[in-house]
Amino acid sequence: MKRMLVAVLAALSLLVTGCQSSTESGATKTTRKQLLLVPAEAVNQQSAQAYRQTLVKAQRARRLDTTSPDAKRVLAIAQRLANQVSVFRPDATSWKWEVNTIKSDEVNAFCMPGGKIAVFTGIIQKLNLTDDELAAVIGHEISHALREHSREKVSQQLLQQGAITLVGIATGSQIQQGMAALISQYLFALPYSRTMETESDIMGLELMARAGFNPEAAPNVWRKMAKLQKGAPPQFLSTHPSDQTRIANLEKALPTVKPLYEAAIQNRG
Repeated sequence: MKRMLVAVLAALSLLVTGCQSSTESGATKTTRKQLLLVPAEAVNQQSAQAYRQTLVKAQRARRLDTTSPDAKRVLAIAQRLANQVSVFRPDATSWKWEVNTIKSDEVNAFCMPGGKIAVFTGIIQKLNLTDDELAAVIGHEISHALREHSREKVSQQLLQQGAITLVGIATGSQIQQGMAALISQYLFALPYSRTMETESDIMGLELMARAGFNPEAAPNVWRKMAKLQKGAPPQFLSTHPSDQTRIANLEKALPTVKPLYEAAIQNRG
């Protein structure tokens, strides 16, 4: 009984310390307390493994694009955005960033935990994205990684499993007995919440402005997405289709980030 009480107290302590914000607020004041019970190292390890498998599969299918104009655009834009991440996370400047383009009709892009970026040519070509619009897409995905939304949603799912799982994490037994399997199970299957999507929209808007991309292009991406849906949203918007609320949130934040964009343009000039 005493041992169980100690374990429960340890679990409660972990729950309290697990509530933190993974990023600084930035100019757009994008911050809130997050439930981050799962070790970041474990999530990053699983993500790196999945990313590598994705690249190997694309390479075998001769779909890994490293030479096309679109691939060069993706790399250049992602690098400019990654150069601005210190405003939200100074430690992210030392991440092992990777950027790849995959030939596919799929309208999708992602940035896995730890800075593993992939952009599918379908999202570029079907939306006819300009550099500024492409920066909005990649900035949105980078923001998911900076905010550790994947780690957060796995933590939330594990907590929902009840006190037994929580006690297991606190005592270390869950990490030793299948934590990697649990992370792998939930990491990519669970969708991001509306709160997470909104955070990534606004943080991505600030990132692109600081990198010298016109933030006014961001709302236009979601207008294009809405036209493309035709009854069923593409995978990129499978859980949170573009709507007027999303566009309105971006437009509301424009006055805050426009000075950052103007300063970036002046510095680049």
